[in-house]
Amino acid sequence: MTNTPDLQDASVIVALDEGGRVAVLSSRNAQHGGMFLPGGRRDPGEKPEQCARRELREEAGVTAAKWRHLGTYAITLGSTARISLYLAEELTLGPQELNDSEEDFKLTWWPLADAVTAATEGRFLLPAGPLALLLADRLFTDRD
Repeated sequence: MTNTPDLQDASVIVALDEGGRVAVLSSRNAQHGGMFLPGGRRDPGEKPEQCARRELREEAGVTAAKWRHLGTYAITLGSTARISLYLAEELTLGPQELNDSEEDFKLTWWPLADAVTAATEGRFLLPAGPLALLLADRLFTDRD
């Protein structure tokens, strides 16, 4: 097992609008291409939900009135870093607040079912997004 001390705690968000669509980002500059959900590393002293709120606002230009924690998971076996997953609802849209490394992030809105299909087909760049999508989808499947 490799020790990976450089990994940091992070948060990833499934932002779901009233029409059942999910905020999905893409970047042509990403090393491996593909899609991903809003999210990122926690700043020093920041709580997981604070990180989620900040990352959603910065990367997608979205704020949310309703938040649900979907779970917190280890990033790798060789690190103490954890990733917290959230469902955000009751959204308000605004401008993206992208930094230089994010300037090409493109925001699109996908029906939840289509995003889940893309996740199961391996079309997402990072593993936390598909896990968050599957957990969020399960919430709505269990309500039916």
